[in-house]
Amino acid sequence: MPLEPGTLLINRYRVLDILGQGGMGSVYRATDENLGVCVAVKENLFLSDEYARQFRLEANILAGLRHPSLPRMGDHFVIDRQGQYLVMDYIEGDDLRQLMDRSGPLAESEVIRVGVAICDALSYLHTRIPPIVHRDIKPGNIKLTPDGQVVLVDFGLAKIMMGDESTTTGARAMTPGYSPPEQYGTAHTDPRSDIYSLGATLYVALTNVVPEDGLARLTGNAVLTNPRKLNPAVNRKLTSVVVKALAVDQDARYQTAEDFKQALLEAQSDTHNNASRPVSRPSTPYLAEVLNEAGNSQPKVNGVLLGIKAFLLTQWKWVLGGSIVLALAMIVAVYGSRMGSSGFIFTGAFRQPSSTPSPTTTTLPAKRSATPLPAVISTVVHVILMDTPTLSVGTALATDTPAASATPFLVADKSEQIAFVSERSGKPQLWLMNSDGSDLHQVTNLKDGACQPDWSPDGKRLVFISPCPSMASGRYVQFPGSSLHLINADGTGLVDLPLAPEGDFDPAWSPDGTQIAFTSLKDGHPQIYLLNLDTKIRRHLSDNNFKDRQPAWSPDGKLLAFVRLYGTYQIWIIQVDGSDPKQVTRSNELNDMWPAWTPDGSIVFFGQTDLDTVLPWLMAIRYEDLGTNKEFRIPALRQTDFGFIAQVRISPDNHWITFEGWSGPDSHDIWVMTIAGAERQRLTSNSDLDYSPVWRPIIK
Repeated sequence: MPLEPGTLLINRYRVLDILGQGGMGSVYRATDENLGVCVAVKENLFLSDEYARQFRLEANILAGLRHPSLPRMGDHFVIDRQGQYLVMDYIEGDDLRQLMDRSGPLAESEVIRVGVAICDALSYLHTRIPPIVHRDIKPGNIKLTPDGQVVLVDFGLAKIMMGDESTTTGARAMTPGYSPPEQYGTAHTDPRSDIYSLGATLYVALTNVVPEDGLARLTGNAVLTNPRKLNPAVNRKLTSVVVKALAVDQDARYQTAEDFKQALLEAQSDTHNNASRPVSRPSTPYLAEVLNEAGNSQPKVNGVLLGIKAFLLTQWKWVLGGSIVLALAMIVAVYGSRMGSSGFIFTGAFRQPSSTPSPTTTTLPAKRSATPLPAVISTVVHVILMDTPTLSVGTALATDTPAASATPFLVADKSEQIAFVSERSGKPQLWLMNSDGSDLHQVTNLKDGACQPDWSPDGKRLVFISPCPSMASGRYVQFPGSSLHLINADGTGLVDLPLAPEGDFDPAWSPDGTQIAFTSLKDGHPQIYLLNLDTKIRRHLSDNNFKDRQPAWSPDGKLLAFVRLYGTYQIWIIQVDGSDPKQVTRSNELNDMWPAWTPDGSIVFFGQTDLDTVLPWLMAIRYEDLGTNKEFRIPALRQTDFGFIAQVRISPDNHWITFEGWSGPDSHDIWVMTIAGAERQRLTSNSDLDYSPVWRPIIK
């Protein structure tokens, strides 16, 4: 008999209701009365030696897992003559099967997002020592949380691989259509078995039809139906990826989950470049969760620009000269009204580095000589043709424009330093370098990685979070299970701060050094908290009716800027006591993220993106204009193509910006430029991902 609601297990876990029921027992939603959090409790009522052993194995497997797409086990106990129990994270939201029952097949972009997330989880499992094979991947075991997380659940059939060990009796179970032939006993299961089951799951997500059973296909009694016959809208590249994963021969499938993931990402690129279908959600895993949560509205003006861009990329030879100038003039009439005029004059509002180098700058040879177009025409050409590799816009359209004199290329003071995250050692870890890219060295070497650094105001310590998955996994805006840590700048003195089991992240150290603002999932969705470093008391600031994240202190320590989901993501500010929340940006269909104050408090910088262009550009708004629509681009109207730019931080002297740039399809690097968006310089060029830079405060 299932446990009744209200039942108290071992004087700690109060049963609320039944989540599911199976042959071995039920899964319950319960409250951990010690911690005040919601948990899932799984029971095993069959206490034979084999079933008990398999249940203990599941507990052992879950106990060692730390990955954002996998549940964590919090407890395991036995009640005499009643059953065994596992206590795990309670994962909110529908599973994939429930979602498809309600809405039918998923969009290709969503299928790929799910596939990439599960591949990351499988890569983690398959590379454990010894490897772990899940062996029960199917839509009902993939949860999609309200915050956009993808979580693989139910490890009841999971197996720890020990050499050539055969499948044990208690773990041998199959789900027709999802289980590979070897799981029926034709061969040993291994990581490629999970690849088959995930392929079947993605097949169903695209078609809402279960594929023909693997054993039946192996014995010649069935043939796999091409997904495009069931859903002609599926692109051919994605079809071939899923079909390969479903090969009955283990050697014909993708051999690793990482290979499968890369194939899905390539298919995603094919999807977004297919002119016969509308652009769906962005391919950048960095923004996938933000944009999935915020919706998919598409500003009309960007659609017009993208259409013109596509035409020019293929027909540019015929539109050079007078005809393109006429077309661009028409575009300016439409596009200029959206951008406003403030962008053309804003550079005077900032304190610029002197053209005569000061003792804290270094003069290098001129970076380039420019032959600029007239300001407005140049701006629009760059917007439309920023990706064109063969067209020299400056020389083709502005041959009668006098050449500009070369400007000395300035760099930030070498003595200034930047902390950042790099994956060049295999895991995300904190690194430190001078602001010219020299003296690069690693600060942390943690088993579960380290990311999201922020400096103490005296420049001696860093706060960061761990565990940290690879940024390629797409878990950028939320880190379930992570907690805050402190470390000295030389890598010594590691301190763990009080944590919420659900996850703490986005740390920001207060200007007076006494508090850390951060985002927590303690309430089931992102909320802003303050941690007093002396008392270790956490104080809740957010309104529970909203999802808030990414806090940033004003220089005087009286305000916090943060990101609130308010239709789309918008920048807000709040008093440090949680009162008087005010909306800073009103960007309508656009998403605003990563707020950062200038050291004098006069400007708030932030990243902005929409669903057409995918890659964020840099925006700013003056403090005096908060709550208005007077935000402006840097540089004006994208006169320079920054590509992907995220997480800007302003140097202590208010002259320079460091940021994370997208240097290629698989490369994130650290860059610097002047606060007005000039003299951009790339500091790192490693093939692995570098991101989240933050200036070290000047040590006095």
